[in-house]
Amino acid sequence: MRTILNIIWVIFAGWVLFLGYVLAGILLCIPIVTIPWAIASFRLANYAFWPFGREVVERPTSGIGSMLGNIIWVVLAGWWLAIGHILSGIALCITIIGIPMGIADFKMVPISLMPLGKDIVKSRR
Repeated sequence: MRTILNIIWVIFAGWVLFLGYVLAGILLCIPIVTIPWAIASFRLANYAFWPFGREVVERPTSGIGSMLGNIIWVVLAGWWLAIGHILSGIALCITIIGIPMGIADFKMVPISLMPLGKDIVKSRR
């Protein structure tokens, strides 16, 4: 079932969100000091492309550095990536078949705003 959801996801929303994260990562690679945020963006691009069967968990070793990094992330790229997830989620929820994908899109909003200090792991369910 996860594979079917992921395939439908890629067709209707995943590839656009993937391109958004990749674009943000490329732009964040231009100034050298923002490369750590670019790496986070590329990691999220992978998750946004194929989300079902994976989940986001807090990294136990994250601390104040992650929080400060997330503040910078929100200013640089997080806010417009979150808006992309919200708009995509609304569009997906309009159709019956898109509701599970729309809910998944809304679940990605917090990580699109605060990606540092979190890990993406395989789901246990």
